[in-house]
Amino acid sequence: MIDKYTGKKLDGRYEIQELIGVGGMANVYRCYDTVDDREVAIKILKDEFLDNADFIRRFKNESKSIAVLSHPNIVRVYDVSFGDMIQYIVMEYIDGITLKEYIAQQGVIQWKEALHLTTQILRALQHAHEKGIVHRDIKPQNIMLLQDGTIKVTDFGIARNFNSATRTMTEQAIGSVHYIAPEQAKGGNTDGKTDIYSVGVMMYEMLTGKLPFVADNAVSVAIMQLQSTPKLPREINPDIPQGLEEITLHAMQKDPKDRYESAQAMLNDIDRFRLNPSIVFGYSLPKPIEPKPAEKKREAKKKDETKRIFEEKKIDDNKDSKKFVPEDFDSEEPEKKVRSKKKSAILGIVASFVVCLIGFGIYFVTSSFSNTNADTDVPNYVGKTILDVKQGDNKENFVFQLDFEYDSTKKEGVILSQQPEADSKKVKKGSTIQLTVNGKNSDVTVPHLLNTTEEDAIKELESRNLVPEIVYVQSDDVNVDYVSSEFPNPGQKTTIGSSVYLYVSKGPAEKKVKIPDVTGKDISEAKEILENKGLYVEYEYDENSYEEKDTVIRQNPLQGGTVKKGYTVKLVLSGGKKDAQSIQIDVQLPKDETNSVSLQVVFDGNVFTTTNVIPSELKTYSFTLTGTETDSKVKVYLNGQLYQEYTIDFQNKKATPTYHDYVVATTTTTAPPTTQEDTTVAPTQDITTVPQDTTNYYTEPTQEPQPTTAPAY
Repeated sequence: MIDKYTGKKLDGRYEIQELIGVGGMANVYRCYDTVDDREVAIKILKDEFLDNADFIRRFKNESKSIAVLSHPNIVRVYDVSFGDMIQYIVMEYIDGITLKEYIAQQGVIQWKEALHLTTQILRALQHAHEKGIVHRDIKPQNIMLLQDGTIKVTDFGIARNFNSATRTMTEQAIGSVHYIAPEQAKGGNTDGKTDIYSVGVMMYEMLTGKLPFVADNAVSVAIMQLQSTPKLPREINPDIPQGLEEITLHAMQKDPKDRYESAQAMLNDIDRFRLNPSIVFGYSLPKPIEPKPAEKKREAKKKDETKRIFEEKKIDDNKDSKKFVPEDFDSEEPEKKVRSKKKSAILGIVASFVVCLIGFGIYFVTSSFSNTNADTDVPNYVGKTILDVKQGDNKENFVFQLDFEYDSTKKEGVILSQQPEADSKKVKKGSTIQLTVNGKNSDVTVPHLLNTTEEDAIKELESRNLVPEIVYVQSDDVNVDYVSSEFPNPGQKTTIGSSVYLYVSKGPAEKKVKIPDVTGKDISEAKEILENKGLYVEYEYDENSYEEKDTVIRQNPLQGGTVKKGYTVKLVLSGGKKDAQSIQIDVQLPKDETNSVSLQVVFDGNVFTTTNVIPSELKTYSFTLTGTETDSKVKVYLNGQLYQEYTIDFQNKKATPTYHDYVVATTTTTAPPTTQEDTTVAPTQDITTVPQDTTNYYTEPTQEPQPTTAPAY
């Protein structure tokens, strides 16, 4: 079923082509801007919210927030309209998928790619924060990923200025509960650090394939954001470098003052990590938020109350329980309230006991795991090159710290010594290994590798004891298997053994097809045109259309848009409905026929009328027919003889006649057939007898009566 807006044009400019997204507040359409000749996305507020002041405010907030932003990683806004009947925002059209969809496809995203994506998100947020805008709903569902790997941050619907004074629990906690910061979950103040927490959660999800906090309901997840610490990412995915785990968890600190000060500060750490993936920052792990003094007081009061109840229970055991009524209970229902208190106390003790068991269980399991799985032998790295070590299979997740000495008898980049020495002792996984590398200078210049082949670029980096990291991208400008960009930039100094990221072209993105205009064409011609473009076709009929049947009256998407090959274009065809027209037929009767004859009119196989006339006296017999077709057939019979035929075009009100000779009967004539199915010649009757035909159908006799000698009319 085609959406109510599809096929319409907004403000005489935006042709709505198709519905591409449905949200809680608005729907998003792909449209064609006829003025600027480009594809755009238009977000239209749902009709049911046009009278809702809160939703309208949020909708306007989004347009205002994005309007002040101009960044390649933030969706752009071109136009807005806030009328009484429709409210919409015209935005940049993004052809891609959400980061959430990409995570679902990949499961776990390789940490190099996760860094590439996170860097773009942080750059977008740094720009927004510099403009005083905090997003407050950063989550993978609001991050669009283009085919070339570009990130676009979208949906600033609940964004707010840093200096905004208005704050409500509903507004603050409206973001997805799995990604909101603790201060947002409890309705506190939000700022740029709120977005940084959400970025940390997204990094956690990309690197591990799992969310840090999962529960049966949103309230439980929100509480976990406040009170629980996440499982260490490297416990889920040991391939994550320690430094990257530290970056992720530092962004996820419960207390905002313990997080990165800004998106730029987080970017700085990511750049340091890129230059040296073995770096260790030494950040502390996230801790649960401690209860405030008032909350601690309530907890202490609850414990005192529990203790008092149990003391009263002891006294009660020595007395008649039915007579015991504590002074602070309502005397009207003593037993019910005492039992309620006792029950609360017992549940409290049981809960405490369970918590203790869980705590001891976790300690026991983790201790056992540490003792049995974490200790491992130190491998021998001496004699290997730093490239061998960095590119090797580091199953133990050792962190390598490098020192440099020069020995002219050995090749540069060879490891001269290590601490701890090989097999000298057992160490835990993730331990730091000190490597002394042969080299005159620890610094090395990143070579210029743009537009060189992937193979040659790798060789050049390895010759400088740098570790090539390949990231494949789509590029319209660079040939396949050639380097389109690199990081760090050419000419920049870095350390021996550091990684250099090579972005290698895999060719241009899949070419798109421009949709032709097939409106007004017959379905067969329209299908041929679209299928020759590599497109599929579906169609349905509009039975209320007066266009020629099978004519294309609408198409979705509209002409001018671009889609991938294999896309299905939906067509609406005319059902061919036409206005009924009337036309009068005048039959000139044979003037030589002076006897009464039976006149019968058959209209498209149905008997229209049967009557008796005296032709010489009546001279002309007239009747009116109504229809819609262009080739209706009318036959006029006199006493069973086919007298006149007409082909009628109702739409043009034309009647084309064909005349036949009429034979004046002497004594008898053939009567008209009685039914449509009866195709034999009827028996002759006296001409004075009026044939009685009560049927609705007529079929010509299988043989015509033979004319006798008579003047032709």
